[in-house]
Formats: sequence, structure tokens, C-alpha cells
Amino acid sequence: SGVAWNESQQCRLLVPEQGQLCRRHLEVMPGIVRAARRTQALCQQSFADMRWNCSSIQRAPRFGPDLLTGTREAAFVHALAAAAAAQGIARSCASGELPLCSCGPGPSEPPAPGSRWGGCGDNLSHGLQLGAAFTDGSARAGSGRTPGLRAVNRHNGAVGRAVLRDSLDTRCKCHGVSGSCSVKTCWKGLPELGEIASDLKSRYLAALKVTHRLVGPRKQLISKEGDARPVTEMDLVYLINSPDYCTPNPQLGSLGTQDRPCNRSSAGSDSCDLLCCGRGYNTYTEEVTERCHCRYRWCCSVVCRRCRRSLQRHVCK
Repeated sequence: SGVAWNESQQCRLLVPEQGQLCRRHLEVMPGIVRAARRTQALCQQSFADMRWNCSSIQRAPRFGPDLLTGTREAAFVHALAAAAAAQGIARSCASGELPLCSCGPGPSEPPAPGSRWGGCGDNLSHGLQLGAAFTDGSARAGSGRTPGLRAVNRHNGAVGRAVLRDSLDTRCKCHGVSGSCSVKTCWKGLPELGEIASDLKSRYLAALKVTHRLVGPRKQLISKEGDARPVTEMDLVYLINSPDYCTPNPQLGSLGTQDRPCNRSSAGSDSCDLLCCGRGYNTYTEEVTERCHCRYRWCCSVVCRRCRRSLQRHVCK
């Protein structure tokens, strides 16, 4: 994102659909790169305490089977990437980074009593439109991908954008004498991407396994389990069951959990029992040096001592 994009150099490295968009919208590409990096970081943060910790996303764009075969994990990544791209473009419009768009349109509903519409709202409509063109181009790419996988990727990307769309809310700034709030200027803004990632993780945990088959004149994504609820536009969907990610299996994209740190006192997904898959764990003691006995010194600094203490760390066998 720190370089000037050149259509003859960087754009040709993308898949054909994205390459065409890249050449038409070079000014958008640094924001797309930032969105991709934010997706990587947030995915790893969201799953840091689970057996699948999203570490494989660091290989992008050379994904492994865990993110190429229609798994539940791939559903989350596609949805988050789509939301990140749309949010990044929407905010770039509002900040004046992009010449072809600006602030989002003013809300049609009247403002709340004591407030007025103003400021520069995030341009969600432009973000959704251009973001969808870019991320759906990625979902369609790859001659080896089946129509079912392409349909699942497009659906999950749409879920990410729908969650982003529904998150648009009113932001206000107070004006008045001596900090009073006699008048508020309000606009429509998007939340931080971490909130979207948290929402999508909940949908990941409730994702539906689907099949792609004919229903009437066209193929649709249908719940594979007979008693499962119908697929909605807000459901993440997947095609195949994920491995348990306990042991290394390159064919399935499992890196295993050996040598992962675990929490002996936890009852959640980061517990040594769950994270280590019943194999047990090793305990290590290490000495750490940290600041302690800090006190304020007039004027104007904080003075601390350096203390040593023992820490126990637990690592999966």
C-alpha cells in the first residue's frame, strides 16, 4: 500500500476480473491492500484462542485447503474480506482520498430533536458497489473451482457486506457554549472493522452446511441437513466439514496445535484440555523482568523499579 500502483506492473498480478478493475480504479488499490492486511490481522485476533487460529491466512494469496475448499473457515474469511474492502472504500470516499466519490448522501429521515444532519458520512453505497465488484471477481476466479464453490464464496461475500450495511448508524458531535450540547451535528458512519469481525464470528459458529443443486429452473444453495433451517441472506454457509485441526494434515490444511500456548485455568476454547485435544501439555517456568513500584515524581515523570518474577507457561504436547 506504500507504493504507487501501476496498471502494467501490479494490476497484471491479479486475477483477470480484478485486473480490469485495478486498471480502471488505480486510486482505490492502496485502500484494497489496507483492507486485505486488516482482514489478515483481525482473522488471527478473532481465532487466536481456537484450534484453527487463522495462521494460514499469512500465506495469502497462496491459500491452503482450509481456505480453498468451501470450509466454515473459508466462509468467515470471504465474508470479512468483503466487508473490509467495502468499508475501506466507503471511508476513503468520505476522507477525500478518491477523486470519483465523496461523502455519503444525507439521510432521508428527519434528524432527532436538537440535532441536525451535517459532517461527512461514510459513502456506504459506493463502498458496497465497488467492493462487491472487486471481491466477487476474486470469488469467481480459478478454473478449477466448481460452480458450487463459486456460489458459496459469492454468498459469503454478500453476507459480509450485508452485516456492514446493517451496521451503519448515526454518529454525532456536540456544539455549544462551554462544552454544552445545545446543538448536535450528526452523520451516518460505519463502525470499526473489529465489530464486524465479532458479528461474523458468531455467524461462523452458526454456519449452515449446504449443497448446490437445481431448484426449479436454476441452481441454489440448499441446507444439506434435512431438518436444518432454510438458508437466508445473513447466514454464512459452507460445503465440506472442517478437520478438527488437532494434528498436522497438509491435505486438509490442518497445521495441528502442537507447541501452541494454552490456558490451564480456562474452561473455554483456549483451555489446555480443548486446545491440546487431550494430548496433555508441558509446563515451563521462565523469569520475566517488568516495571513495578511505580510512583509519580513532581514534575513530571513516573519512576519505576525493575522487578523479576517467575511465570508459568503451558504448551500443548
